[in-house]
Amino acid sequence: MKILITGGAGFIGSAVVRLAVARGYGVVNLDALTYAACLDNVAGVADSPLYAFEQADIRDRAALDRIFATHQPDAVMHLAAESHVDRSIDGPGDFISTNVTGTYELLEAARAYWVGRGRPEGFRFHHISTDEVFGSLGATGQFTEETPYDPRSPYSASKAASDHLVQAWHHTFGLPVVLTNCSNNYGPFHFPEKLVPVIILNALAGKPLPIYGNGSNVRDWLYVEDHADALLLVLQKGALGRSYNIGGENERTNLELVRTLCAILDEKRPLAQGSYADQITFVTDRPGHDARYAIDPSRIRDELGWRPSVTVEEGLARTVEWYLANEGWWRALQERQGVGQRLGVKA
Repeated sequence: MKILITGGAGFIGSAVVRLAVARGYGVVNLDALTYAACLDNVAGVADSPLYAFEQADIRDRAALDRIFATHQPDAVMHLAAESHVDRSIDGPGDFISTNVTGTYELLEAARAYWVGRGRPEGFRFHHISTDEVFGSLGATGQFTEETPYDPRSPYSASKAASDHLVQAWHHTFGLPVVLTNCSNNYGPFHFPEKLVPVIILNALAGKPLPIYGNGSNVRDWLYVEDHADALLLVLQKGALGRSYNIGGENERTNLELVRTLCAILDEKRPLAQGSYADQITFVTDRPGHDARYAIDPSRIRDELGWRPSVTVEEGLARTVEWYLANEGWWRALQERQGVGQRLGVKA
């Protein structure tokens, strides 16, 4: 099988690229190389005969048609997206353009390719989305695949729109699609503007460890390599037109997560005195900050037999070790626009 993976130089996309090549799949990595992309993320597979790279924008229909015709993939895994909530507050237009218009252009290019090849039964269009499309939970309950959409940020609204487009192309045109909605990812190669790498890198630099509000916001944390495994499974065995929620079964408040990271750093890179937790600082909350996300992963568990293999404590320890060992990777990315700045405060 040859898979066209969009956004394959990003955080989650590169994990999928690395795992797919390791399992013997042909991979075409389509990425526009915007600020959050890094080809170093896939350097380990770049020389493989199974791997090809195409720099292109998913909004460029002519480029998409050329790539489909040249590489003739058996499946599409669509991960390319603007994904940082704070940036979506400051500049929502980029999120609408990439996540909505870009998904439309990719769907149309995939549909034309699929029809042109005689509508092969084995073709799949796998759209990768987020649990943020479901809105915010109270103290109890979990998101299921039947939870009504209730996005609260420009980012989640743009992803909700793209989800609806994918389902519409399935029901109207018969395009063979599967969808997944995941909880918060973390792990190696995580771009250093998201919570986990921000805490690790600020701690090492002796800077404040910023936590929105009082730190009570709850997220379900999913190790990125577990996520990549689940995504490839859904691509192969997921039922057409069906969506699958992928969760880590690791709910933590933001404050709990940060304290866990500090304890790991205290062990692996101890300070001369005190704890990294002494650097924790509470900052003004993000506008419209969702209180809690929690995934019910029973469908993917019961239908496809998948469960996460990594606890949040294990995954965070691996992540800290990776950042300690890969300073050259993250230092280069810290120079990019907006990294290290507080964003999303204009609302």
